[in-house]
Formats: sequence, C-alpha cells, structure tokens
Amino acid sequence: MNLDKMIPVLGEWLRGTGPESEVVVSTRIRLARNLAHFPFTNRATLAQKTEIEARLRDTIDRLDIPHRLTYVNVNGLNPLDRQFLLERQLISRELAANLEGPRGVAFDERESVSIMINEEDQLRLQVMRSGFALQETWNEIDQIDDMIESRVTYAFHEQFGYLTACPTNVGTGMRASVMMHLPALAITKQIEKVFRALTKINLVVRGLHGEGSRALGDFFQISNQVTLGKSESVALEEIGGVIREIVSYERKARAAMIRDNRQGVHDRVARAIGTLQSATMMTSDETMELLSSVRLGIHLQLIEDLPSSIVNELIIQTQSAHLQKLSNAVLDPEERNAARARYLKQRLREIGTHLH
Repeated sequence: MNLDKMIPVLGEWLRGTGPESEVVVSTRIRLARNLAHFPFTNRATLAQKTEIEARLRDTIDRLDIPHRLTYVNVNGLNPLDRQFLLERQLISRELAANLEGPRGVAFDERESVSIMINEEDQLRLQVMRSGFALQETWNEIDQIDDMIESRVTYAFHEQFGYLTACPTNVGTGMRASVMMHLPALAITKQIEKVFRALTKINLVVRGLHGEGSRALGDFFQISNQVTLGKSESVALEEIGGVIREIVSYERKARAAMIRDNRQGVHDRVARAIGTLQSATMMTSDETMELLSSVRLGIHLQLIEDLPSSIVNELIIQTQSAHLQKLSNAVLDPEERNAARARYLKQRLREIGTHLH
C-alpha cells in the first residue's frame, strides 16, 4: 500500500467534530487479546508468530463490517512509513519498533478502526472517534471483538478474564482514553491539581501519542489503569464521569480568562498567529504550543473563519514523518525545522486568518 495517498486526508480522530469537541479532541478504546494455545508474542518462536499472523490476518479479512480494512505488513515498511502510521495513531510504538517476526496492521479508510497483529499482545483492537464518544466507540469495538472471537479462541481464564502479556491489562484488556485540550487549566495553573486527583482514582495522564510520550501544547490523553475486577461498563462510566467534570472545569477556566483578562488572551492568540506566519525555523514543540493557543482562540471566538479541523491538520502535517513525506526528502532536525516553518507560513497564508 502506498501510504503517501493518506497525507492530505484527516483521520477520524482529527475531524474536529463530535460532542464536547472544543475540549475533547478524540476518544479511543483499545482491547488486548491473545490466542489460546500459543505463547505470548515475546515468548513465541518465529514459526509460531508466523502462524499467529496468518490465522489472525485470515480472520480479519473475513470480518463483515461496513468499512473495508486494508492490511499493511509493518515488517515491509521503512522507518519513515512506520513513524507516519505512528503519528496517525494507527499503530503503537511497540508495533513500530524493529521486532522480530511477521507483524502488521489493518485499518479502514476513515482511520477509525485499527487492528494490530503481533504487537506486545498478539491482537490489539482499536477504535477511535472524534469528540467525546465513549459509548459509541465501545459499541463498535465490542462488535468487532465478538466477530473475531466467534472465529478464534482467545486466551481466557474464568477468574482473571482475558490473559495478556502485561499483567496490568489482564481482565477486560480494555484501555479507554480520551484526548483533551486543556489550555485554560494549564495557563491558570490548575492542571496539576486536576492530575493529582486523577492518579488517586487510578486514571493515567499521557501525551499526544500515549504511553511514553510527553504532553505538548496542553494536549493530554486520560485513560483507565485498572482492567482487572471491573467490568467494561463500570470502567467506561467512571472515566466518562471524570471527563465530564474536567470539561466543565476547562470551560469555566476559559470563561474566567475572557472575563478577567480578555486583552491578555487576545494578545497571546495574536502573537501565536504572528509567529506561525513569520518564523523561518520552528521546532515541533514550539509548533504545538503555538497551535494550542490558536485552537483556544478559535473556541473563544477570537479568530474568524478558521475551523479547528485546520489546526488539527497543521498539528499532524508538521510532525516529523508527515513533514518529510510532504517535502519528498529525508530531512535532518534543522532542515525539518525550516520546512515546518515554510509549511505553516504557506498554509496560513492560503487559509487567511483574521482576529476579532
């Protein structure tokens, strides 16, 4: 598959629509599954991994779902293409790594459904939605999981539930995560208090690309940590209630900022746009911080005629692999910073941005 044709398309999680989308960027649910009668991926022989991949790939090919899945052999991809799929959240860091043995991913054209084979677990199912949509996301992934389970036998224990390579996933094997944009809580120094409260109720905070990634531009992924002894519906209800509270806190913080310091917020947004339109070098971190301010400005109605989906487009297209594909060249860090600045300048000029 030629991945380059995906470059101009925004995946489902970047559409910028859906419930609470001014605060909640996207919802994602992952399920970890393994086949009975096979060792976990890290203990399996090459022959066993090959058999697992063939069996699961055949099962995925036969799935009766509305949107056709395309299978990509991750082993056959160069490092840039692997990074590209990682940036689009279609594969995990583990699958992108140089692992031994066959492994792959199947995803649909919406980039909503993604099924990874021979990752840390033999099967990782993932469904993403734009905005705050835990129940809809769960309904879809549960249906796909049932279809697969009707064709293969999962490793399952009556007492412990689904068996997984990492003990923290044993039980339901479910990780529900919600990506949130929380600039007002960050600016008003309330964010740490929120995060401290989350850790007390076993919720984890990570960056844009999940485990092992830093939080940039005030984008945070909040997910459940406990998968054992708690049903999927209870876990989803708990995380859903917490997310609704955080959305409320962020909205109140934004309202207070506009009420108490409208000029200061306006200046912050104007400076961000000015820098994005004029800089000749731009790091990835700086880009995320500036685009965060622009996204805040859009939702505070300080910017005219700029949908948040454009900000999402700029976020994805200025990441390393996307940028190199757009440039049709392998770039060193300094060259990427220059290319990133050129791209931002050009796109913002094409779009045209006007402050109120």
